[in-house]
Amino acid sequence: MFIRKISQYIEDRQLFFPGAKILVALSGGADSVALLRVLLQLGYSCAAAHCNFHLRGAESDRDEAFVRGLCQKFGVPLSVTHFDTQAYAAQKGLSIEMAARELRYEWFENTRKEIHADFIAVAHHRDDSVETFLLNLIRGTGIAGLTGIAAVNGKIIRPLLGAGRSEILDYLAELGQDYVTDSTNLEDAYTRNKLRLNILPLLREINPSVDESIMETAHRLADVETVYRKSVLKSCKRVMENENSISIPRLLEEPSPQAVLFELLYPLGFNAAQQKDVYRSLSAESGRLFYSKTHRLLKDRNNLLIQQLENRTVCMTLHQKVVDLATAKTLLHHKNVACLDRSKVHGPLVLRKWQAGDRFIPFGMKGFKRVRDYLCDRKFSLYQKEEQYVVCAGEDIVWLVNERTDNRYRVTDATTAVLVLSVEPSAE
Repeated sequence: MFIRKISQYIEDRQLFFPGAKILVALSGGADSVALLRVLLQLGYSCAAAHCNFHLRGAESDRDEAFVRGLCQKFGVPLSVTHFDTQAYAAQKGLSIEMAARELRYEWFENTRKEIHADFIAVAHHRDDSVETFLLNLIRGTGIAGLTGIAAVNGKIIRPLLGAGRSEILDYLAELGQDYVTDSTNLEDAYTRNKLRLNILPLLREINPSVDESIMETAHRLADVETVYRKSVLKSCKRVMENENSISIPRLLEEPSPQAVLFELLYPLGFNAAQQKDVYRSLSAESGRLFYSKTHRLLKDRNNLLIQQLENRTVCMTLHQKVVDLATAKTLLHHKNVACLDRSKVHGPLVLRKWQAGDRFIPFGMKGFKRVRDYLCDRKFSLYQKEEQYVVCAGEDIVWLVNERTDNRYRVTDATTAVLVLSVEPSAE
């Protein structure tokens, strides 16, 4: 019996505690309607939440009207919201599916808090979990992607994961309960629908119990993933010199460098092909760059350097003041401060990034040195070189910011006035 099966699943997974208030995500489709009805029959206190995404014209309004009627019939409090999903997707650069997902889950959580519900129940069932397993297998994923859909994820719970779609439809038929059908679920335009309509029926012809077989595999992999996760997290900590630098020698000492590299790079948006290229670059010369949508990775000597890509430009501001020699002597050894002989500095000071051909006479030296060579000698990475500023007086570089002043402008015992410079990001 369907009700007993769901009750047993809730009990075995300890999804709810007695007296819990449940916010049911109610689309009006068969799965969510069955979820609401079975929870009500089991005696849980339920409220419902419905999102109108305005993606299917009159169908979207039909679904909302159906949900309102259903909740009124059973005395279930209902919250409804409307989204301009297409505008949100365009603004965020997301697919329609991802935009709708972000919108609904954020709103569900806000609604849960407003009505003081304990959990949000969504209607994913066993077939959905099987589809997710196959989707991730096709796309390429780590072990975590082959564990199916989780029964619990924070405040999100999924009581129907123990039942298949056919069992849900049989349950609704026994109740005489109608529901609405999303016409897009009958089209095979999306990858998931292609699996649902084309691939899974073929697999079931080969093995009628393929859903159970896949879910059993997913459950076993979930146990394996728990053990793997503990081990690989330790490996990740060992190879990270800091949050933006992976030590290549340490990485290569790990039992499975590629697995560790996957765990570090996959969350940053690097796909499987890119990860292979990165791994092959570990023994190559420095300077190779790899890009995802959100990050770039530099192979630099013995490290892989990670940098997040940002749309905004960080503006730097030059601060200057004049002090006497006695005051300046307390600042002479501060790396982030430049002390120059004021009488030798002519013309306005300009702060800019260094350019090819720039040269200066580093403090303590007699001859000119190219800024490029100086930075190479200091073993600056490409990222560090890109962010290096200089302060110029006319054609002369007077300070390689936070590195070295120019020897021609050094402070001596004959200096009477000292120009003190510092650079920091602008407040805005």
